[in-house]
Amino acid sequence: MKTATIPPIRIEPSFRREIEQSLDNGETMAALVENAVRIEVSRRREQSEFVRRGLAAIARSEAAGDWIPAETVIAKLEAKVAVARERQKNHPQ
Repeated sequence: MKTATIPPIRIEPSFRREIEQSLDNGETMAALVENAVRIEVSRRREQSEFVRRGLAAIARSEAAGDWIPAETVIAKLEAKVAVARERQKNHPQ
């Protein structure tokens, strides 16, 4: 399979110097850019999959009727925070 190139981008000379200074011994700018692009593509793929699974879980919970409304969860958390603050106020360290 033939390889392809990533489109060139314009950057400020100061940023290019910063990139060059960050290269490991023997590393090329092209290798750094390729690695950065691979990492970002992987991160985006994982993020999309995370969102897809989350939405599917919400749909399953709603269909099963076993979900807890966000307001209920937040109210319980706020109550815990209030108890912790009161405890800290009564027993400062």
